[in-house]
Amino acid sequence: MRRLPTTLHAVLASLLVLTLGPGVSGQAVAADPFSQGSMRASVIVGSGRAFDENYLIIGGGLAYYLTNGLEVGVDAEAWTGNDPKIYKFSPEARYVFPLRSPVRPYVGAFYRLTDIQDHDNLESVGYRAGIYMVAGGGSYFGLGMAQENYLDCNESIYQSCDDTYVEATINIALR
Repeated sequence: MRRLPTTLHAVLASLLVLTLGPGVSGQAVAADPFSQGSMRASVIVGSGRAFDENYLIIGGGLAYYLTNGLEVGVDAEAWTGNDPKIYKFSPEARYVFPLRSPVRPYVGAFYRLTDIQDHDNLESVGYRAGIYMVAGGGSYFGLGMAQENYLDCNESIYQSCDDTYVEATINIALR
């Protein structure tokens, strides 16, 4: 499966603010969105290509900072608009380096279970690296690369058993 580099994790920030109103602004992490106890919520919107078909990718994610800089979370995606239907579930861990700067590098690893309609499930593992840019009010932007390697992959079904792609994110941290 091939994911186009246009995959974008758009933030739940605007949705949360519109849905929850003033309660969110009081909970936003202003000083350091990567501090222990912070949470990240995100919406996933993008496009991808698999089985010679184009897909609209929609989903969401939640994460929690166990300690300063160490995030554990999960993302879920639905690849819609074509067949076969594809659903992805991805537990992950990420470490944001504790620099006194608005630009922070990060590294992470993930496991992904992919459910493909009328096919066997596909498992993969991967890693990512990039930078976050703190924008204030608990929001931050990210730009990075991910490498994903599919396990027990059959290249006669899937054109490639590994994938590298760009990730662009907009996030909001909550307490």
